[in-house]
Amino acid sequence: MTVDIDKLRELLDVLKEKDIAEFEHEDEKVRLRIVRGTVVSPSAYVPALAHAAPPPIATAAAASGAVSARAEAASGEPPSDTVDITSPFVGTFYRSPSPEAPAFVEKGSVVRPGQTLCIVEAMKLMNEIEADCSGTVVEIFVQSGKAVEFGQKLFRIQKA
Repeated sequence: MTVDIDKLRELLDVLKEKDIAEFEHEDEKVRLRIVRGTVVSPSAYVPALAHAAPPPIATAAAASGAVSARAEAASGEPPSDTVDITSPFVGTFYRSPSPEAPAFVEKGSVVRPGQTLCIVEAMKLMNEIEADCSGTVVEIFVQSGKAVEFGQKLFRIQKA
């Protein structure tokens, strides 16, 4: 049985457009499994019950985050120079690849497009959530190990 390359390309485009990390299909003639990006083995990560929070550091990014929070509170909308990264699925949020590893990013971290910000475990799959733009993390909305909903804000990034 041969696979129609054009249909496969269309499928890959849809998976990329919808940001689907893993897809599997099987019928009586063919079995197809596609995994995009890096998938962390579920057994490789056991969430910590609590992470020790680092001491707060006063930075220009943190100060601008406070200004951004006030601007959002006043208008109900996030500032136009920021991007909110939201959860693409229901799952469990993890800030680091393992309990003893440092967090992928902290408040004030400078990020670039494609950089891993966190992991959301959904249906026993570890899905890396990446930055959409260059900038500075000004807000982290979720604690590690907590459940998240589809569309829930995870991070706010001040565009560079």
